[in-house]
Amino acid sequence: MSRYTVLIVDDEEEFRDMTVKRLNKRDLECESASNGDVALEMVAKKNYDVILLDVKMPGKDGIEILREIKKMSPLTEVVMLTGHASVESGINGIKYGAFDYLMKPIDLDPLFEKLNAAYEQKQAQEAKVEMAQTKRDMVRPG
Repeated sequence: MSRYTVLIVDDEEEFRDMTVKRLNKRDLECESASNGDVALEMVAKKNYDVILLDVKMPGKDGIEILREIKKMSPLTEVVMLTGHASVESGINGIKYGAFDYLMKPIDLDPLFEKLNAAYEQKQAQEAKVEMAQTKRDMVRPG
């Protein structure tokens, strides 16, 4: 699997830093944002493949941020991170276009597998879009 970009959005600095370090060691290109507004600014400037998004943060919650991300970058896959108390939010996230959700605390291996699955989904979607554009271009009278 090729290297891909991941944005970690979480208000817990220790979790963010540790997750970025551990995923970078697995050859992913990781960046982080401490809240949803910072994440949206970053998504406006750069195309991330997968975003790991905490549901419960001060300010805008993860669901609001998810909806904004999907407007800005529809093919970016988002994996929601949820604590035990907010499983419903994780499920709601899927309604609004999240790839899946994971429960905190999370071990690295299941997280890595979920991010890889989300990236594979993004690649499949991009291939479909590309194929549709190619077909459209072939049909167009020149």
